[in-house]
Amino acid sequence: MCVTAVESRPVGVAGASQSPSHRPFGARCKAFVALTKPRIIELLLITTVPVMFLAQQGVPDLKLVVLTCLGGYLSAGGANALNMYIDRDIDALMDRTSQRPLVTGMVSPRECLAFGLTLAVVSTLLFGLTVNWLSAWLSLGALLFYVVVYTMILKRRTAQNIVWGGIAGCMPVLIGWSSVTDSMSWAPVVLFLVMFFWTPPHYWPLSMKVKDDYARVGVPMLPVVASNKVVARQIVLYSWVMVAVSLTLTPLGYTGWFYTLVALVAGGWWLWEAHALQARAKAEVTGGKLKEMRLFHWSITYVSLLFVAVAVDPFLR
Repeated sequence: MCVTAVESRPVGVAGASQSPSHRPFGARCKAFVALTKPRIIELLLITTVPVMFLAQQGVPDLKLVVLTCLGGYLSAGGANALNMYIDRDIDALMDRTSQRPLVTGMVSPRECLAFGLTLAVVSTLLFGLTVNWLSAWLSLGALLFYVVVYTMILKRRTAQNIVWGGIAGCMPVLIGWSSVTDSMSWAPVVLFLVMFFWTPPHYWPLSMKVKDDYARVGVPMLPVVASNKVVARQIVLYSWVMVAVSLTLTPLGYTGWFYTLVALVAGGWWLWEAHALQARAKAEVTGGKLKEMRLFHWSITYVSLLFVAVAVDPFLR
């Protein structure tokens, strides 16, 4: 069921009425950059470039890397801006999003919508005209999936929102491969699945930390509608599948000993942290002692290490 938030707060309300004269140029530029959510895009690029090395079995063309990264940034930035446009009502009510540009009034809704749509068009054309059209359609598909399927349909209706909505965040793996080969193969599909099973146990610990925010606006993230025990059990389940899938690249012949070693060590540490979180949840530990953010922060390190191994492995075979 979709719940419409109607609560009002002082945060962001006054900012929403700022006149152009009270919006300095420098701050406005920073606000438009913030609409693209650069920190999230950093993670997307971490999963794009190493796959290009794997597809090339060496160093890919530098110009192609730059164009793919630029196209990926613009596409993901457009999706994030459109996400903020759609979610501006609940962003004003959540502590963690109360300083976003639309909430503070540094950027108007109309400007945000135009900015997001422009980035979507430019990124698609950039991919199509300078990389290849397969990458362009994959990029556009990821953008539409994130904006329409996740933000508009799933996010406010189901606790499985991040599970299926996370598909958009898996697409850079396919784009990285297709940018080099203009085709698909089992290697990017395996890494796509790694990211698919990585997304829920990556995001649910953060959702556990800020579940009051989501509950306030009626967004049914799993930690809002289920106990910590249930969430932790789901995290462990997805974690085991993720690690198992990550180890299939070598039997399929795409990677060697170095990637396998990194996947085993990093995956083993992940599982240790996931089971530790589950143990604390079973013991009904709450508050800061639950330490749910330990797994969240490690999840970023894990995916960085795994994809660095993807890039390095071809040079050690």
